[in-house]
Amino acid sequence: MDKKIIMIVGDWYYPKMVYQNLKTNFDIQHIIVDNGESTSKLLKRRIKRLGLLQVVGQLLFRIFVVSYINATSKKRFQNILDENNIKQSNYDLNKTTRVSSINSEEGKKLLKSLNPDIIVIVTTRILSKKTLQSVNAKFINIHSGITPKYRGLHGAYWSLINKDKENCGVTVHFVDEGIDTGNILYQDLITDIITPKDNFMTYTYLQLAKALPLLKKSLKELQSDRLISKPNTQEQINNTPYYHPTLWFYLYNRWFRGIK
Repeated sequence: MDKKIIMIVGDWYYPKMVYQNLKTNFDIQHIIVDNGESTSKLLKRRIKRLGLLQVVGQLLFRIFVVSYINATSKKRFQNILDENNIKQSNYDLNKTTRVSSINSEEGKKLLKSLNPDIIVIVTTRILSKKTLQSVNAKFINIHSGITPKYRGLHGAYWSLINKDKENCGVTVHFVDEGIDTGNILYQDLITDIITPKDNFMTYTYLQLAKALPLLKKSLKELQSDRLISKPNTQEQINNTPYYHPTLWFYLYNRWFRGIK
């Protein structure tokens, strides 16, 4: 008998691509959409962790650089999606529930009622210990970077910044209480498919193209209880997660090092 699979997703287009790819091979029985944190709460927490100047630089980067890249890279985005047969698909409304936070009592109660065996996490907030312990299920995630070295955001970009192409890729892993510290299931590199047309935003699409087959392989092996994971040691994961670059950091590295 197949194990019960559900998804917990953030509210944007990327999880819909994952859903479309999975639903052709797996019965996704429910989708929980986490509405996400408010921008003000996110910024306050980020400022406390990184400092005001760093966060202002990150905001300027998103306003000017990300907007520019998104506007000028549409053709490349679509080429990657077409080449890898990746499409968006709206969720079945009968199988979808929205929650303010998966870590809320509402979220945990919903998880308990669904009682899944496998939970696929896609671009949602960090799950609390209580949420992870609320059901007897395996939580599995796509991470846009090679863990444990590139935890946090935009691992492909940061590996290129660090002249570390052998760790420019994607990871499928189990979710635990840390930030991208769960046991590794599969990893792959994107260095063989990066072109001169690619940049900070297209790397994410290249990572998705590499990750989807690994995610499907992991789910099939989970279904048959054949999946073996590779643990991270505390020594390996004792590093600071990466975030968005600041505007000035990005421009310097683009102009003087050619890293887009």
